[in-house]
Amino acid sequence: MNEVTTPALVPSATAGNLTNLIAERAWFEPERITMSRPLGDGWQSVTAREVDEEVRATAKGLIAAGIQIGDRVAIMARTRYEWTVLDFAIWYAGAVVVPIYDTSSAEQIDWILNDSSTVGIIVETPALRELVQTVQPAHTKHVWVMTEDVLTVLRNAGAQVSDDEIERRRAALGPDTLATLIYTSGTTGKPKGVSLTHGNFLAECGNVVQGASDLFLKPGGSTLLFLPVAHVFGRMVQIGAINSGLHLAHCSDPVGRLPIDLASFKPTFVLAVPRIFEKIYNGAEARAEAAGKGKIFRKAADVAIAYSEALDKKRISPVLKLKHGLFDKLVYSKIRAGMGGRVEAAISGGAPLGVRLGHFYRGAGVTILEGYGLTETTAGATLNLTGAHRVGSVGRPIPGTSIKIAEDGEVLIRGAIVMRGYWQNDAANAEVFDADRWFQTGDLGKLDEDGFLFIVGRKKELIVTAGGKNVAPAVLEDRLRSHPLVSQCVVVGDARPFIGALITIDQDLLKPWVAANKKQGASMADLAVDPQLISVIQTAVDEANKAVSKAESIRKFRILTTDFTIAGGQLTAKLSIKRHVIAQEFAAEIEALYEKE
Repeated sequence: MNEVTTPALVPSATAGNLTNLIAERAWFEPERITMSRPLGDGWQSVTAREVDEEVRATAKGLIAAGIQIGDRVAIMARTRYEWTVLDFAIWYAGAVVVPIYDTSSAEQIDWILNDSSTVGIIVETPALRELVQTVQPAHTKHVWVMTEDVLTVLRNAGAQVSDDEIERRRAALGPDTLATLIYTSGTTGKPKGVSLTHGNFLAECGNVVQGASDLFLKPGGSTLLFLPVAHVFGRMVQIGAINSGLHLAHCSDPVGRLPIDLASFKPTFVLAVPRIFEKIYNGAEARAEAAGKGKIFRKAADVAIAYSEALDKKRISPVLKLKHGLFDKLVYSKIRAGMGGRVEAAISGGAPLGVRLGHFYRGAGVTILEGYGLTETTAGATLNLTGAHRVGSVGRPIPGTSIKIAEDGEVLIRGAIVMRGYWQNDAANAEVFDADRWFQTGDLGKLDEDGFLFIVGRKKELIVTAGGKNVAPAVLEDRLRSHPLVSQCVVVGDARPFIGALITIDQDLLKPWVAANKKQGASMADLAVDPQLISVIQTAVDEANKAVSKAESIRKFRILTTDFTIAGGQLTAKLSIKRHVIAQEFAAEIEALYEKE
């Protein structure tokens, strides 16, 4: 099979816009709890009516400041309640939202503000205001600060703006109206502004909500949003929750507060990138190891995987069922408790999860539904569903979307979710759209006989060794990252005699290993060449190599003394590795892999 289409459940909109999602919920179910905002160590419930009222009041403040229909207004902040209110308020004012990651550099801010001709920006903190002011262009006349009570400031400023003006502006927006410019974080070159319309989001969220109705429309359903709303995946979660009436809360600090917020909010399902699920698994394994229960955890993991695989075959033996029940009490229940205790399913996107982790979580009672998409496709273009799930795949096309595999293996996408184009960039548009308006993703994939898509690598990231062997690095990298001590890795070997790898260590999980092996006081430079640590990482490399042929396997690796980070410039905001940056910064380490060859 090289092409598959899933019929739309929600037809393309011919009228209306995203503001209707807030306004209509407030009209039909005014007292429904649709959001919660942080209050001390707990949460304050917010009704649909209250959300609509706050959005309208905020929009009036923007109008009073001179924001016109079609103007671009930027938001630069971590994920938080105010982000969502401001997002919709900008639309209520008839304007266009331009997200900027709070980790962006002055140079990136400068580019986005100027390329989009943004007239105002809302930042999270005074420190971000100071950063913006170093590059603030003349046309960006306003800088508001969230932590300086921006919602109250705008409410007071817009007190004299009429309700009729809000309705006039809302009525001016249609499905084809530009809703947002999302600048791709970019692993190479300057970011491009992806132009997404109100219709793009209505098609995406409407069809995902209906397609996964058992999650989004579940009575009493809730989700905790901790993905960056500046990224299209987080934005889809936000809009999808509002579309479906799902109870939505925000976590602005996934590193420091996520376990606390999961425990107090207790969502019924979550949406995350694979690295979150990897860290939950690796952390649980490390804690078990430190408590002398490593063998029990690994046996429990094997049983969970076997149980999930047996579900696919619809043959669960009495012995396996008994073992699964035992480990559910000893291990799996604790993992579920760490996710809040009520999570039954999750959606994962942004990168491959890996077959082993997919089976483990399903066997442990949390089904992770992998999906696939890009900023240019308004987030998800494919998705596994609880009733149509194939572990290892990224699912079938969401309703209303077509997937085709080109002759060279590239994944092509067409449908109402595909962007209008890149902002003021005809040359880039000509590169990614063919004559029949198929969007060329740059990803390599294959469709099975039932229309499930499997992603096998990036077209531009294929490594061609000196011997002419084509190697997709993602297969090896994904397997390596599943080891508890491995944080990140980059496979290298283009035009080289063999495949090598640069590997970084997870500092949080290194600490118990250091203590257990009596290496306290050793620096990371010492540990990077420590034979014992090298031997442990070698086992991870050997395990990864089982997935590929000998010609594709990693022959040598090097442990780096520093991790890849967003702040350091080696990772994008969605935690994708920037290969060209790493190749430049660690050129000497790469050369060292091949010195004696």
